[in-house]
Amino acid sequence: MDSSQRAYLEAGEARAYMLGNRGPLRLDADGALAADIVEAYWTHGFYVFEGLVDEAATRQLVTELEAMLSRAPSGTGATTDAQGRPAIGLDYTLTSFRYARPLSDPNGGTASTHGRYPARMSEPEAPTDAPAEVPYHISGILHLLDSALYLYGHPKLLAAAATINGPDFVPFTDTIWVKPAGLGASVSWHQDGTTHWQSPDLDKGTHGFNFMTQFYDTNAENALWVMPGTHNQGKIDIRGMMAANPDGDRLPGAVPMLAKAGDVAMCNRQVLHGSFANTSPTPRATLIFGFHRRASVLGVQGWAKAPYDEERLRKRSEVIAMAIAARAQRYPDETPYPYVPFAGTPIAWQESHRQTRLANYNVNDIGI
Repeated sequence: MDSSQRAYLEAGEARAYMLGNRGPLRLDADGALAADIVEAYWTHGFYVFEGLVDEAATRQLVTELEAMLSRAPSGTGATTDAQGRPAIGLDYTLTSFRYARPLSDPNGGTASTHGRYPARMSEPEAPTDAPAEVPYHISGILHLLDSALYLYGHPKLLAAAATINGPDFVPFTDTIWVKPAGLGASVSWHQDGTTHWQSPDLDKGTHGFNFMTQFYDTNAENALWVMPGTHNQGKIDIRGMMAANPDGDRLPGAVPMLAKAGDVAMCNRQVLHGSFANTSPTPRATLIFGFHRRASVLGVQGWAKAPYDEERLRKRSEVIAMAIAARAQRYPDETPYPYVPFAGTPIAWQESHRQTRLANYNVNDIGI
């Protein structure tokens, strides 16, 4: 890393800690997200909830993640893991594991995900002994990791979702982005939303938000970078911005989303964000699951073949109710979150639900 790159990382890290958008997740007397947190979130487009996942639950997340990666297909199209055993995740409708060349940008400048990655990031030269592919993106997390299912039903996170998107909020999707130490691929600068940019009703929360849980401590070199405040600027000309910047993908004013293992960030899906190839000696893995306003998706032609109707919304939202019920069994002394859409028809989690109701839940994901 040259001196200019190091200076960019250090300056961004300093700015990140000056924003005032981090601390414990606090609820007010009515059970809503504290007003000062809400204000900071809407100002900057993200907020880091420090220490939300306790040490034991974080250890379980890491243990299950590493066990899952050890049994993942050995590469694109493989049916066995690195040890030659039958790989996991192959019996679901949608592919669970995606791979990328080490230190590459697999999406930048392509039509991937409705073209939301318009420009390519810089691609450092990979070590000569690097593997051909490394893990990049894992989907269908809730039927792969019990610990993720329990976190999905966390009462404070769901209360925060209700504060931002209303009590009848609905899911987006969930995934884990993986950046192996010294080899992890980049995620080019982008805004997540694709559907409502031309809507006369567009505002700074139209495309929803994601929760981002860290499995390991992050640093400026491997973290997600965010351009604060851009969630309220509409659709940004990312390609033009990068072309006009003398430092290319090192956009001025961006900050790293610095977080410790067990921290959970709430990140607006309209904010400009991306991550550089991970040349650091530290891995990053981030569990992401998001939520929408019901009004943003009902009747809308999003990423599915047909507009999202009430049946689709209820089917995918049922996973929230299942996660709440599963978490209640795991943490019996905790008060479960009262999710409004299922208030009259609660779901009692049973082990058999893994195959009868949870498996392939992500075919009903709701993307806009």
